[in-house]
Amino acid sequence: MNTYKYILLFMGIALMGCSDLEESPIALLDPDGYFQTTEDLQAGIDGSLTHAINEEIWGRKLSIALMLRSDMVNLQSSQTRRVEMNTHTITGDNEMVYDPWKRIYLGISAANTVIQGANGVNEEESVLNPIVAQAYFARAFYYFHLVRLFGDVPYFDEPISDISAKSVSCTPEAEVYANIISDLEFAEEWLPNTVSTRAKPSKAAAKSYLALVYLTMAGTSDATYFQMAYDKAKEVITNKGTYDIDLDPDFQTLFNANLIDASKEPIFALDYNNVEAPNNAYDQTAPMTGIRGDDDDQGWSVAVPTMAVYDSFDPDDYRTRVSFQTEATIGGTTVDYTNFTISGHGDAANQPYIAKYTRYPGPYARGNKRATSHNYSMIRYAEVLLIAAEAGVEIGAADAVDFLNEVRERARNGGNSTNGGYVEETVPASSVPADLTSITVDDVLEERRIELAFEGKRWYDIKRRQLGDVVFSASGYEGDKPDWNASEDYDTPIPQDEIDRNPNLTN
Repeated sequence: MNTYKYILLFMGIALMGCSDLEESPIALLDPDGYFQTTEDLQAGIDGSLTHAINEEIWGRKLSIALMLRSDMVNLQSSQTRRVEMNTHTITGDNEMVYDPWKRIYLGISAANTVIQGANGVNEEESVLNPIVAQAYFARAFYYFHLVRLFGDVPYFDEPISDISAKSVSCTPEAEVYANIISDLEFAEEWLPNTVSTRAKPSKAAAKSYLALVYLTMAGTSDATYFQMAYDKAKEVITNKGTYDIDLDPDFQTLFNANLIDASKEPIFALDYNNVEAPNNAYDQTAPMTGIRGDDDDQGWSVAVPTMAVYDSFDPDDYRTRVSFQTEATIGGTTVDYTNFTISGHGDAANQPYIAKYTRYPGPYARGNKRATSHNYSMIRYAEVLLIAAEAGVEIGAADAVDFLNEVRERARNGGNSTNGGYVEETVPASSVPADLTSITVDDVLEERRIELAFEGKRWYDIKRRQLGDVVFSASGYEGDKPDWNASEDYDTPIPQDEIDRNPNLTN
């Protein structure tokens, strides 16, 4: 038996911790003979997706890296690995590069093992394929992150072996995208219309990701891919009743771990549970974005928006209230953001903080609001509407403005939220933001910036639209980033340890 292959399979299945995924503790596995039933396959798929909630991906390192690389979040600490992300001076020795890279490939390997293992399960295609389609979706999900981060990357479509890994070269970006599309098309064909939890992929999830992949591949000018993105997003929108998806009436619910399970808006989500080290399958985004000295969360003041970011939001837009924390109780005294530094912590800052993850972390939150119960939407219905709007503008679709206005209409609803003082209030409906009568691409990108703020989307938008020279200039929300170099910094360097072991790897 190949030892490396055995270890990857074990890690892929044994680290399960998603609260709504099946948990099947498994001891010793034979990758060539373990999969006998569809239940075995489901356990392997759940294991593959569990890698995404590890601290090395969405628990902190990748999610925070995406925030810092954008123009929406500044760094309030001095750790070199984070400074590199914030200033775009990233080296191949950075653990915020290597750890997500390693963890993503573990997730891919687990998915590949399920796909291969399905060959030994004696079931009808109609029973087997909807299960295996989840593994195809998981593989596409992971590679989509990799290709957007790194460009050319090694592509494996079977369980990784130590022999093949020693000499593998990077697969061209275009080929990786072609494989992602192929996987999502299989998932689109076989996944069910509805699922018991949004932590499991559905047909809507496959279609929504296809729309986002096409939008990403379109870049700034490819009309063919814009048309494909529009068409695929429209399929989701037209069939939202069939897929049981829609905008949630209250924007705050999307970031309320106590209520999110009942929301129709998440299409595919990473669902956290009460899981602690050594597996590190738990959430640290809340403390990373929380206020130093706050009596409630005792955050770490690491990833914090600048005042210019806060000022760029309309104060009368309900999403501003949901997205930012402007009050805190420090030492028993309730203060607004102009006095957050009264705690005396050096990393604290007198400016609004991110509120999306600290406000309603759910029953599993413990000290510093670690290990929350959040469901992190990897894609939600509002984004599908905005994909249709952006692609629609590019192809001249008359209904593009309607999709954008549907997102703005929800924001006008108001809802139940708090402004930071831990007293929930009902925020009444308002006239802000008003509907637009016509839109440009810039209007849609701005709507994405507001609607999807701090959700790991902005850096990918900057890259696909080649906005770096503008947003990282002196006029940007974080001021001039002098080390920004558009010829190099859109792609993340491949980890140096990987190159040292295999000089064939280079991007």
